[in-house]
Amino acid sequence: MSDYHNEDTTSWDARQVKEGAEAAAQPEPAEVSSESKQEEMSSMPGEEPERKEREPVTKGKRPRQKKEYRRRRGVNPVLYVIMVMIISGLAACIGWLLMDDACSLNKPWVEVSVQITKQDDLKSIARKLKNAGLVNYPWFFELFGMVVGAEEDIGVGTFTLNSNMDYFSLVDGMYVKTSKPVDKLETVTVSIPEGYTVREIIHLLADKGVNTEEKLTEIAQTADFDYEFIDNESEDVSRLEGYLFPDTYEFYVGHDPKSAFGKLLSNFNKKMTAERKGVAADMGLSVKDIVIVASLIEKETDGTDREKIASVIYNRLKDTAGKHGTNGILGIDAALLYVLPDAHGVITQADLEMDSPYNLRKYPGLSPTPIANPGLASIDAALHPADTDYYFYALGKDGRHHYFKTMREHTAFVQSGEYGG
Repeated sequence: MSDYHNEDTTSWDARQVKEGAEAAAQPEPAEVSSESKQEEMSSMPGEEPERKEREPVTKGKRPRQKKEYRRRRGVNPVLYVIMVMIISGLAACIGWLLMDDACSLNKPWVEVSVQITKQDDLKSIARKLKNAGLVNYPWFFELFGMVVGAEEDIGVGTFTLNSNMDYFSLVDGMYVKTSKPVDKLETVTVSIPEGYTVREIIHLLADKGVNTEEKLTEIAQTADFDYEFIDNESEDVSRLEGYLFPDTYEFYVGHDPKSAFGKLLSNFNKKMTAERKGVAADMGLSVKDIVIVASLIEKETDGTDREKIASVIYNRLKDTAGKHGTNGILGIDAALLYVLPDAHGVITQADLEMDSPYNLRKYPGLSPTPIANPGLASIDAALHPADTDYYFYALGKDGRHHYFKTMREHTAFVQSGEYGG
């Protein structure tokens, strides 16, 4: 509407009353617009029309309304909904990733040993777990640890952990079962020789103060270890034979027995890579078969002829028809000594008559289990034997093994003065 004054309207009303009769007698004028009427009111005789500048008006739109309309158009409702959906989706994805990490829902299997020192704090521990492939977001584990007070529980030592453990389990796995302050814990270094048996390793660990022989033996017999090569149904220490990898380890005095064995088993599992497993599969052998052969090699060699001894073992295993006079019998006395711990390396004729699957002079094929814990060199020799036609070997007085293709050659050497017994 155009602007006008109240006094203009009053004057106009009075004049309308006065001229009412004349207006009734005359023909009805054409309808005029409100703007025209306003102009008539502004120019009535006797009055000075009030001149006031008016802003130009666009038909159907007012400037203020136009400005407000443009402001509203600046927020596209469809775009707004899309942005909300994107932000919500990102938040959900991030939340899922964090939950997946904390609960360990979809991680590839890995078992590793993690060493925690007195200098470590939550941040450095989280970084070690990240480097070991146990957590994906170390900052989130650090935050979790702060909330649950993990720094008070995590001890000093080397801990065997795996990727199936959630955050709570990782903290529990690094918990030291001791009343001593962590800065007072005593550590011990133990070097395990190649060719040691499980019982010899238990005795060595006990002698170094890792734990008592009784507790170590009990765990070796009864604990469940999450490895496919361990027979958890068995309650004999021989189920660990061959898989306690010889190496140098650091333990704390009073170390948890299962964790102590876990360190050795984890080391073996890392050494038995996918490539080595693939070679074994190509040979038609299992990991257990390879370890048994490697343990026989370990007990039969001084380290200079592992591949040759491996070739003799495989040649004999293939000679089941007896073409070369072996009938698949290995004849390795070290396997019999494994079940004669009191023989001290000396086998009697009565021992040779012993009815045991470890008597490889009597029964063909491999021994039921490994007879020792072989090193990597013997494992690789079992995987890559020399290509020979040897079926026999014997120790000479010179301290070396002498190899033969036929039984006649072997017998002649044994009956000679060169034979070392």
